[in-house]
Amino acid sequence: MNMLDKVIAARKWNDEERMILDQVQRMTDEVIAPNAARVDETHEFPWENVKAINDLGLNALFIPEEFGGAPMSYKLYLEVVSVISEACASTGIIYATNYHGMKPLIDFGTDAQRARLLPRIAEGGLGALTITAPNAGSDATGMRTTFTEDGDDVIINGSKVFISNGNVADLYLLFGKWKGIDDPRAAISCIVLEKGAAGHVIGKPERKMGHNGSATCPMSFDNVRMPRANLLGNPGDGLKILLASLNKSRPSVAAHARGIARAAFRDMVAYGNERVQSGKAILDFQGNQFTLADLASELLMVERWVDYVADMVDGGETDFGMEASIAKMRATDLAMKMALENVQFHGGYGYIREYRAERLMRDAKIGQIWEGTNQIHRQLIGRSFREKKR
Repeated sequence: MNMLDKVIAARKWNDEERMILDQVQRMTDEVIAPNAARVDETHEFPWENVKAINDLGLNALFIPEEFGGAPMSYKLYLEVVSVISEACASTGIIYATNYHGMKPLIDFGTDAQRARLLPRIAEGGLGALTITAPNAGSDATGMRTTFTEDGDDVIINGSKVFISNGNVADLYLLFGKWKGIDDPRAAISCIVLEKGAAGHVIGKPERKMGHNGSATCPMSFDNVRMPRANLLGNPGDGLKILLASLNKSRPSVAAHARGIARAAFRDMVAYGNERVQSGKAILDFQGNQFTLADLASELLMVERWVDYVADMVDGGETDFGMEASIAKMRATDLAMKMALENVQFHGGYGYIREYRAERLMRDAKIGQIWEGTNQIHRQLIGRSFREKKR
């Protein structure tokens, strides 16, 4: 057993968690992995994969029991994301986006909101996190979508871009600015938008470098009406909800990248042992051994750090924003580095689609961009050490 497999096996799962992970691994081996190349080639949304996920009830892992779920640990959820993403990065982000979009509803919604909205997700519905504005990118406070109160309704106007699950979601966690609050940060508010609302126009899915099976769409809102009962918290509570949401979703993005890194690493090891050059396996060459040693050590550190952040969440910690940023930054940087080296390891074969190396490289890149670019995370982490003047 190599070091990576030893670290994964060393996690102390209970019997129920182990059973779930065995089922997830079987599902990825039998359904998701065999579909991955076709999904990437055709750009088709992988409904067969989503059905397999729903047949196992994996959305229930993060939904409270009273609303149709069967909640387990955050660490288990992150491992499920990694296992699915190792098999197919597109499917991994489709599943993880359900969590990203719906966890704020779980954490900040009223019992009435959760009882009305969460069962459809527990039963297999899809969620979306709707933040990014065309003009703002990583600066969420620059969004221009507006919420205007009109009696018992909220009228929504504006647009969003780069929305994962955009054309397939049943519920959208939507952020905008409340008309009547002048401060751009204090105005940010959050509402759950339900599928099919008049005036909600979803654009054509983007043609992307990678994640070709995951639908990423622009959308616009033209006097869309939603009941004020769908507003999370009060007007102006959105920034608090947004930051809390990102602190939970960034380790999830790290888990997604961890899956890609695992896939690339396993491919390097397998190919390095099988491919013979000049009468020797390419892993017999010292330079390749050094490369693999460096990457293995980085992957093992990422594995442990993601576990550490998960343990903080499961232990009830509330101040883990910087730890979440480190997890996201390091895991996504490593996934890109690992994928690039995997292509190099495969030589000319790494550049063609006979092997999955080139797909892993294309899928890895977005991790360094979404959920806050890694440049922003470096700024956040570095700034956290600045001593405040008295």
